[in-house]
Amino acid sequence: MLGKLVVFGVGLIGGSFALALKAAGEVGEVVGFGRTLGSLNQALQLGILDRAGFNVGQEVSSADLVLIATPVGKTAEILARVVPFLGPQTVVTDAGSTKQDVVAAARAHFGGCLGRFVPGHPIAGAENSGALAARVDLYRRKQVVLTPLAETDAASIARVRDAWERCGARVSEMTAAEHDGVFAAVSHLPHLLSFALVDDLARRENRDLLFAFAASGFRDFTRIAASHPEMWRDICLANRDALIEELDRYRGQLDVLREALVRSDGERLAATFASARTARREWAEKGAGG
Repeated sequence: MLGKLVVFGVGLIGGSFALALKAAGEVGEVVGFGRTLGSLNQALQLGILDRAGFNVGQEVSSADLVLIATPVGKTAEILARVVPFLGPQTVVTDAGSTKQDVVAAARAHFGGCLGRFVPGHPIAGAENSGALAARVDLYRRKQVVLTPLAETDAASIARVRDAWERCGARVSEMTAAEHDGVFAAVSHLPHLLSFALVDDLARRENRDLLFAFAASGFRDFTRIAASHPEMWRDICLANRDALIEELDRYRGQLDVLREALVRSDGERLAATFASARTARREWAEKGAGG
């Protein structure tokens, strides 16, 4: 059981983590830091927090676990703030969608405390954000990826792994580079494409007509375009090299399909669609992605 959990960012990700541990009886006290007093008050009213934090040094020094669940662009700043106050028992983890940038920030700031930092990424986001979006069951049967450094203590990894498992998650490990390559393809690129499509249609003169007739296919493809703009801006920039590589691969696929249309090559279109349908059905039948 964690005696004290400190959460930076008490929205969907951080708030759900706190709620799940509380429901499991695995944490004694949850203290939160947020960007506004309003968000902290909301988290208090929802039972996510026991107290709002105002003194980083006081709260972090007595914490068993610190979770950084802010947009990834803020992670380095928060790491720098907490390091001087780490107690002898304090372990720090994060929930960012990119990991190589987080590892670099940790190496820049943690010094001799690097063994107590465990980079992590819960694969359980949603298009809604803020404390109101937090759910006690968000992580049940969902995947969490840890990307520990070579210097990370085994005990620190075990503490973070156990906390996520108490939330109902399935925990796996990979390197930070492998993580960023995988999620550039299966998460960051889909979000980029969804944002791009909706923005393109919204800028057209006949936007009202287009949206009036958009139905389930448009809804399903563009659901993630309702996601937090600041968060996804930071993710795309943090993982830009891998994302550019995936975007170029996707543009190549679009060029192939465009050429098939120009040539009225129905066989090429059908073969691509059939291959994609088979892969999608196999993925769904395995229950992948929760």
